[in-house]
Amino acid sequence: MNNNKTGYSFFVLFALAAGIMAVTTAPAVFADHSEVTIETAIGSSVPGCEETAEGCNIPTTATVDVGGVVIMSNTDTAAHTFTAGNPTDGPSGEFDTGLLAAGNSFEWSPDTVGEVPYFCMVHPWMVGTIIVQEVGAEKDDDKMMDKDDDHMDKDDDHMDKDGMGMSAGDASATGMLSDGTMVSIWTSEPTAGEMMEISIKFADAEHVNHDIMVTQNGEEVLNDMGAHHHDGKGMHTTAPLGSSDPVDVTVTFQGYGVDDPKTGPIGEEVVFSNVVPEFGTIAMMILAVAIISIVAVTAKSRVIPRF
Repeated sequence: MNNNKTGYSFFVLFALAAGIMAVTTAPAVFADHSEVTIETAIGSSVPGCEETAEGCNIPTTATVDVGGVVIMSNTDTAAHTFTAGNPTDGPSGEFDTGLLAAGNSFEWSPDTVGEVPYFCMVHPWMVGTIIVQEVGAEKDDDKMMDKDDDHMDKDDDHMDKDGMGMSAGDASATGMLSDGTMVSIWTSEPTAGEMMEISIKFADAEHVNHDIMVTQNGEEVLNDMGAHHHDGKGMHTTAPLGSSDPVDVTVTFQGYGVDDPKTGPIGEEVVFSNVVPEFGTIAMMILAVAIISIVAVTAKSRVIPRF
């Protein structure tokens, strides 16, 4: 009985320590907009999504570099179009996916700087904007200074984390699922009155399904349920923040795959607390809900976790 208790305690402590160690080794990286994925909101074929913080297309405003790739993915259950232009004036000609069935995607590579509005020809309340910028346009020279010696080599600054970088000084943290999949996030700086961008990557994974919740001072600013990233990478945008305080990010894994049944450690959470770019983040890893139960009842009974 005592041996079991000791084993469970060491297991939980190891899991938490692994999550914290992952954070301390996560490098800071620069903004990279070489690829962006836009997904249709679930249920967006019915009016109402345009009134939500997330909008009908997620993200509603996406930024991409000239020569980069915009992946337009229909993750809804109804067919939609991504058509450059607006409902009033009609198509502008930059791109048009045509009728895109549920589960399908379309790629577009812009060659001109500017803003490109788009809409769904079937459901005209579904609008969005793609901002095309020069490569590295968001680089802030002030953020390229090292706090120790005030100057850093620019070549070292332009570090990229598998195409998912954010600018130097932005938060970067990494946790892990029980199957060994690394889960990393990059965020823009929390600023009162502005939306916050959160990029997420599940390393070496495809067709990842997850929920993501972001809170600030206990107030929910993002609750994106059932997100799907076909290449394991995606971006989410919060509602305008109430302050510049740190945020808490909870990612709940919902399985690999497009069709049911999905695979993987469904229900596991990776929690990133006190996300603030200036000082990094503290990440805690919860391998499964079962671990919480183990901590609570170990002192009273014998529990054998099942994963």
